[in-house]
Amino acid sequence: MKFIKYFFTGIVLVAATSSCDDFEDLNRNPNDPVVVPASQLLADLVLIGTDRLYSTFNGGDMGAAWAQHWAKVQYNDEARYSPRQSSIEVFWDQFYEDVLSDARTMELLAAGEGNQVAQGAALVMEAYALSVLTDIYGDIPNTEAVRASEGLFTPAYDAQELVYDSIFAKLDRADALLAGGSGVLTASFDVVFGGDASKWRKFANSLKFRGLMRISGVKSVGAELTALMARPMFTSSADEAKVAYLSAQPNANPIYETIVFGTRGEWKIAEPLVTTLTDLNDPRLAVYAQPNDAGIYRGKPAGIRDVPNEEYNYNNVSAVGLLYLEPDAPAVLMSYSELLFLMAEAADRSLITGDANALYQSAITENMSRNGITTGVADYLAQGSVAFSSDNIQIQKWIALYTQGIEAWTEWRRTGLPALSPALDANPTIGEIPSRLTYPATEQTTNNANWKAAGGESITLTSPVWWMGN
Repeated sequence: MKFIKYFFTGIVLVAATSSCDDFEDLNRNPNDPVVVPASQLLADLVLIGTDRLYSTFNGGDMGAAWAQHWAKVQYNDEARYSPRQSSIEVFWDQFYEDVLSDARTMELLAAGEGNQVAQGAALVMEAYALSVLTDIYGDIPNTEAVRASEGLFTPAYDAQELVYDSIFAKLDRADALLAGGSGVLTASFDVVFGGDASKWRKFANSLKFRGLMRISGVKSVGAELTALMARPMFTSSADEAKVAYLSAQPNANPIYETIVFGTRGEWKIAEPLVTTLTDLNDPRLAVYAQPNDAGIYRGKPAGIRDVPNEEYNYNNVSAVGLLYLEPDAPAVLMSYSELLFLMAEAADRSLITGDANALYQSAITENMSRNGITTGVADYLAQGSVAFSSDNIQIQKWIALYTQGIEAWTEWRRTGLPALSPALDANPTIGEIPSRLTYPATEQTTNNANWKAAGGESITLTSPVWWMGN
């Protein structure tokens, strides 16, 4: 499938840039165009990415469960750190074949059209796809990736540091193109911002802020963050990058599609989240979770081999909150509250100038509002247990990233907060919360030399990625 996708992409690009002879001109079907306008590729590539991130079998099992927002009362191999190879492969394949490949095709088509706005949006999605892939897998193909039209079917892997350099370069270029470039995005195909180029520009710069903070433990980024503060970024929830799903299958939020429509209720609330929210008198508990059959909020510890059992089962562990089971619940690529938390951390570490406490409180207030909570917030913030501190920034961000499973797990890997214990019945060969995914088995067979050069034979779920340090 990967080779077919790459080959098809090459055909489209060649068709977009080649002239036709008279025979082809006479025999072209005007109702079956070879090349579509660039912006028409945007909806599918975005939705395929968010579908995978919000899939209970990926963002749930290997995101929310590893960040201990969710726990499972059945079928919990992934929660015990034994992910299925098929799950590892589908994430890799879809982000390369359908998100990154289509975004690059969109970029090249837009450049050929002179549509700088569409080109900028495509670059943002390229950067986003690469950030997801490298944060999950570490070193990945980038420079030579999705270049089948040039005969490159076995791409070399780039070091993660170089991948991040590429991400930042794409976002800088996107910022310049979106700042006042020519062209437009067709609103009906822009499922993120409805064709608003100014919001794509804010997303580009907010995403760069996230990326710089992600690598801030292994690389000096203060000067870049300070320069970035002069650019437009999210300033309210109206700016944030999210996709609103529709109210029915097959275009509903994947969490709804599995848990409600698919009647798969094994995804429940994790004990660390319930305990944390209870200890903080946090009103988000009633939004994040439903009371169990006894009318109380009860979480389940991570792991546990033989479930359901009398202690933890479908009835006595709290289910996911109703707000997050709505079919049209949005898929968040990056929220305004996340940016505020990152800015609070940056200010606290003197990477930027600013009032870290004010940013921290604004971040919590914004996330409360997202969850429909507008009263009692001041009292919540006044609690000593919520008072501003370096640790509380990370704990509150962990709370706020609920249902953004991959991002919650990734930020936990970066900060180590809150303190989480490994699964009780963890895979004995792992014994700790995973630090990454291993490479798909297909890479070993179809790209063996480059897989070996990237260390594929020695990489395990506990091998740190570059920005985690040693």
